[in-house]
Amino acid sequence: MTNSLTNPVTESFQGINPATGESLPGQFNEATTNEVAQACERAAEAFTEYRKKSGAEKAAFLEKIASEIEALGDELLTRAQAESGLPLARLTGERGRTTGQLRLFAEYLREGSWVEARIDTALPDRQPLPRPDLRQMLRPLGPVGVFGASNFPLAFSVAGGDTASALAAGCPVVVKGHPAHPGTSQLVGDAISRAVVACGLPTGTFSLVQGRTIAVGMAIVEHPAIKAIGFTGSFRGGKALFDAASRRPEPIPVYAEMGSTNPVFFLPQLLKEKGGALAQSFVGSITLGVGQFCTNPGLAVVEQSAEADSFIQATAQGITNSQPATMLTQGIQKAFTTGIDKLTAAEGVEIVGQATSTESFANGTPTLLKTSAEALLANPVLAEEVFGPSSVLVEATGREQLLAVARGLEGHLTATVWGTDAELLEYADLLEILEQKVGRLLINGFPTGVEVSHAMQHGGPYPATTDSRSTSVGTNAILRFARPVCYQNFPDALLPDELKAANPLNIWRLVDGKRVNA
Repeated sequence: MTNSLTNPVTESFQGINPATGESLPGQFNEATTNEVAQACERAAEAFTEYRKKSGAEKAAFLEKIASEIEALGDELLTRAQAESGLPLARLTGERGRTTGQLRLFAEYLREGSWVEARIDTALPDRQPLPRPDLRQMLRPLGPVGVFGASNFPLAFSVAGGDTASALAAGCPVVVKGHPAHPGTSQLVGDAISRAVVACGLPTGTFSLVQGRTIAVGMAIVEHPAIKAIGFTGSFRGGKALFDAASRRPEPIPVYAEMGSTNPVFFLPQLLKEKGGALAQSFVGSITLGVGQFCTNPGLAVVEQSAEADSFIQATAQGITNSQPATMLTQGIQKAFTTGIDKLTAAEGVEIVGQATSTESFANGTPTLLKTSAEALLANPVLAEEVFGPSSVLVEATGREQLLAVARGLEGHLTATVWGTDAELLEYADLLEILEQKVGRLLINGFPTGVEVSHAMQHGGPYPATTDSRSTSVGTNAILRFARPVCYQNFPDALLPDELKAANPLNIWRLVDGKRVNA
């Protein structure tokens, strides 16, 4: 176990190859409650020192993590492929995304303005009362618990966005590795631990605990040293963590991304002009990564017309011609199959396209279903996520019913509208409705693929996430793990550099209501 936490028990588990069901080399111990407590307590001890590290020092640490991950070379990719069934090309790109976001946060820290420094200078002669000198900035929240995701064994896991943003904020991290890829988690966890040592940081700055049981994760959430949680996974899992955190004597925030069907609206004129090409692209988005993206387009809406019929037929044929592929775990594959069965058992739903299934161990079979807007409005369950390569195509009788479908949506990560320039203006009210339902609104694109950047928003209203004000991707993710602190009438020598009168870091600050970097 990373950071030499001892495990006196013999209960252990192995990674499983999802393509064959065979156990992979390596034994991984189920963390005990005491071990989790040790990791959390060490994180609390480390926080007293790590919270005071400068932006430059934290940036160097994040860059060292990236270098250590790259130094693992093919060993990391080979193990990740064996545990996830994902192709090497995809994992190579995901590794680049992982190291890239670490370096992006490093650049962000070096620039330094993320702390949102605000200064209201003293007004001793103000009447009827003087104003004191007030200076505010964001400070790290405390140790953070992070849960690795199943569908991104690198980019949303041990060194993923939650870990990177928490460390960038100045928060030590305790990671619960995902049991689907324990070997990958251990390799990355050891790389981070080497970076901790190389940068001279306290041992508890990072810890990895492993386990298959709910108890391991709950022990992290319930430990009083933990001040926030980052989670990517199912609604059931995220909601359970959120509820547990709310029941604590000291409730803490849980930033849980819990799934989404990411509705796509295809407007009539564009279908008439480009329906065939759109169908092909739509199929590609549905089946990308065996549909195991949180931004997979699991719901699509069209208005009834001859062009819509042709689009549906072309999409159905594309799905039928596609190939089943290995899903991340047998459990995910079984949940996908159960979800499809649940949809097809609902009134007014039919399968219109389905790939030829195989008897491979954990294959997901691409499936296109169709229903009416009436059926969806009567049974909103049809809009719930089925994690895997499928989508439900909804036919509306016209514009007003299409808008009714949009109004009836719950919260999602994304929504997309495909239309001509003229149609987009005509359907401006659709865009206004969708803006209230999602965190990212797309025009003429598909939501699969999330750019790691400053402007990205990867979050949405409940039940897509537990806090629509936050993002789990992009540099704004750092804000989840910081809180504002105001310093009143402090001597300049006692202030953080970000708030000192001379602005030694040359960052942008709000001084007496004006944004300056002098």
